[in-house]
Amino acid sequence: MKTTIQIVFLFITSIFYSQSIKLEGFINDSKSVGLEMANVMAVNGVTKAMDAYAITNDKGKFSLNLKPNTTYSLKISFLGMQNKEVEIVTSTENIVKTIVLQEGGIELDGVEIVREMPVSIKGDTIVYNADSFKTGTERKLEDILKRLPGVEVNADGEIEVEGKKVTQMLVDGKKFFEGDTKLGSRNIPAGAVDKIQVLRNFSEVNQLKGLENNNDDVAINIKLKSGKKRFWFGDISAGTDFVDRFIINPKLFYYSPKTSVNVITNFNNVGDVPFSNRDYFRLTGGSRNTIGRGGTNFNVSSNDLGISTQRDDKAQNIENKFGAINITQQISKSWNISGFGVLSSNKTLTNTQTKIGIFQPNSTEIKTNENRSDLSNLRNNLAIFKFGSKFKPNVNFQFDYDVSLRKSNQTEDNDLLTNSVTYDSSGDLIQSNSIKSFKKQGPIALNQSVNMFWTQNKKSTWAFEMQHLYQDEDPFYNPDLQNDPFPFLGFDSNQSSFNINQDRFVKTNKLDVKADYYYSLTAKSNLNFTLGNTNSYQAYNSLIFQILDNGDQSILNNDEYRNDVTYGFNDVYLGAHYKFITGKFTFNPGLTVHRYNTFNEQLSTKVEDNFSRILPDLFAQYQIKKSESLTYNFRKTNVFNDINSFVQGYVFSNFNSFNRGNRLLENALQETHALRYFKYNLFNFTTVFGNVNYSKTTDPVVNRAYFNGINQVSEKVNANFENESVNGMLGYQRSFLKYYKASVNLNLNWSKYNSLRANPEDPSDPLIDFVQTTESFSQTYKGSLGTQFKIWPNLELGYSLTLNDYQNTTFKTKQPFVKLDYFFLKAFSLTADYNKYTYSNTEGTINNKYEFLNSSFSYRKKDAKMEYTLAATNLLNTKTINDDSFSQTGYRSSQYIVQPRYVVFSLKYNL
Repeated sequence: MKTTIQIVFLFITSIFYSQSIKLEGFINDSKSVGLEMANVMAVNGVTKAMDAYAITNDKGKFSLNLKPNTTYSLKISFLGMQNKEVEIVTSTENIVKTIVLQEGGIELDGVEIVREMPVSIKGDTIVYNADSFKTGTERKLEDILKRLPGVEVNADGEIEVEGKKVTQMLVDGKKFFEGDTKLGSRNIPAGAVDKIQVLRNFSEVNQLKGLENNNDDVAINIKLKSGKKRFWFGDISAGTDFVDRFIINPKLFYYSPKTSVNVITNFNNVGDVPFSNRDYFRLTGGSRNTIGRGGTNFNVSSNDLGISTQRDDKAQNIENKFGAINITQQISKSWNISGFGVLSSNKTLTNTQTKIGIFQPNSTEIKTNENRSDLSNLRNNLAIFKFGSKFKPNVNFQFDYDVSLRKSNQTEDNDLLTNSVTYDSSGDLIQSNSIKSFKKQGPIALNQSVNMFWTQNKKSTWAFEMQHLYQDEDPFYNPDLQNDPFPFLGFDSNQSSFNINQDRFVKTNKLDVKADYYYSLTAKSNLNFTLGNTNSYQAYNSLIFQILDNGDQSILNNDEYRNDVTYGFNDVYLGAHYKFITGKFTFNPGLTVHRYNTFNEQLSTKVEDNFSRILPDLFAQYQIKKSESLTYNFRKTNVFNDINSFVQGYVFSNFNSFNRGNRLLENALQETHALRYFKYNLFNFTTVFGNVNYSKTTDPVVNRAYFNGINQVSEKVNANFENESVNGMLGYQRSFLKYYKASVNLNLNWSKYNSLRANPEDPSDPLIDFVQTTESFSQTYKGSLGTQFKIWPNLELGYSLTLNDYQNTTFKTKQPFVKLDYFFLKAFSLTADYNKYTYSNTEGTINNKYEFLNSSFSYRKKDAKMEYTLAATNLLNTKTINDDSFSQTGYRSSQYIVQPRYVVFSLKYNL
């Protein structure tokens, strides 16, 4: 099979070359200096079609494959130069030509050439002509993005450019649901897209461009076709399997110079998840998120009870209701407002079989094996509302205000059976339990931010930022157990079951304020002085009680099992940075002086920790070429825990996990090094990117755990050792021979973590604890080759190999995949997506194979309003899939049931 594919590929390649000649040469300025990233386009004199295009390399070189014996109009454009048009008549011989451009071009002169070019360059912006990459099967923006050189869409729907996640999506220059590019990539109709602009070195504040290190920020702006402006457009689709499955998906969009309205809805029970928990937390609500760059890591953690949302796209049954609206409005030339609202309701049923291995306290040999059967019914209701205002009366002043409200209401019912064996020389311990549990939480969070930027003069620029967070959490946990996992708690055993209840209430008020002053010494250097403050106040209350058979409550009043805690954190800091450019190098070293004051008050006493620390950081970049760079970042950071790590009373985190914090905790110190390489060569449409990150944490906060079979009691402690991790990524993408696109990706992650395990001989004595060191090494290799024909079927072939090495065990996942799309007879579209998984481990105890095939067949005549689609998911009716995870105390391997085959017929009306 492999040989046949190679022969076919070589045959097509030979045909392509036998029918073309090469025109190559240089585009120079009047001083014979090559112009990098000039646009070159060859237009057929007879058909008026563009037969070839190119972007010059760093030496001004271009290369085009043209038809022999044909007359061409060669069009050249470059920003700041006069456009030029040269007639070329080809024969059967290759041509070499040097073309000189003259200075003084007007920017608008190049508009027509850029409009026709499939790819063009304008400063830091790459412009893709969407129609040049369409084959006819595209239905949404994501389908076009996957065909663009240097652009990828990951499994979560997030857009990545040159290996970096896109931080902002704009449509005709207007914000589209800030922070989550998935909503745009999977909902904007492909037919409405005219241009896709990749904005590198993106900054929402023009006054700070060049003053900050924003080289890694990338945004995408979607330019709509002229016929889609000042009119409502979109589509309304509905489908059914004529039994009990359905999907209803209306999408409406309106854009004008001053107003934009986007409405997206989706109601289905076929497993299509329009809005996940990850999307919920990705929506930014407008904060610039620069305050945390001062050298302090203090994050407010979530008390989310571990509600099972990690598999909300693959489960036994999924029902979704989703609605979102995004509005922007230009009030005046200097004032713009925007906002969005998102409502999501999700019901998910999961059925999971899990094997768990728990290590010996002083080694990675297995001490306990556990088998679990877990049936979970989750109801997840999410809401986000955001309003933003931007006032910019002139180029020297900008004032932003943003407020966002998040509210969720989540409940989960679990039926769980567990059986375990703990190995011991004196006799194995066999345990079993049946648990019915209920979890409920309804957290609310209000975020506000105020940003002000003022350019005082050519030398001085001021920036003021303030963010406030109010968060109220109320997680409730109710496990009803057949057997008591923790007899020392003193629950009443003369009951039909152990009906345990736990209330927790956590409130947070956090204020961040930062002022920056930038003083430009020269055009290539500036000083930056920062004064800031982070202040947080938290309150934590928890209570554990047992519901008796007669309905009475038996409360655990011991201070060991209840909490009434307040925690305060304050960080005042002053920083100084000096940024300068010399040749191709940019440096920005800095120091920040911090004064920390923390306290926790509980058990009628107060513990304080006050100290100062100086933290260095460094940014350095080597701009090898315009489209090639090497960037290094170094930072030392103080890592602080929030109130959850300081509560002295025990709380349940799971039916078999009982843990507490430690009021005497101190902060950890983290050192990070990051190296990133990037090269984008539009001369041969090659993208190479890679990064390596190293992190070392000194005096980390770890769990000190004691296991009795599968039951765990743990507490937070500072450990006198270091935890390390290294992760790296390398990507290579290339488009060649006009119709082919290849990519190779490599991801490596290594970590070495230490934790403490209590000695079973005396768990109360920390002096005889075991230090448990675990190493993990994860590798993912992925390669693919695809076609981009206009009239032939398009095929993508790929293979992925993932190796997860956990001490003495390796989990291996092999994944070959094939994707097909074919537009034919000017009306029919066929798409198919096949993935095969082989999941195994080195011990031979796991060897599972499963495969997925999804396909759709559509009919729509050109310019017709109605489209008919027959779509099938899980055509092979795969029953289960697998995953695995690893921690310092053991490993987990799970198999869970997925939705069966669905075949849905749908109608779509295009507005």
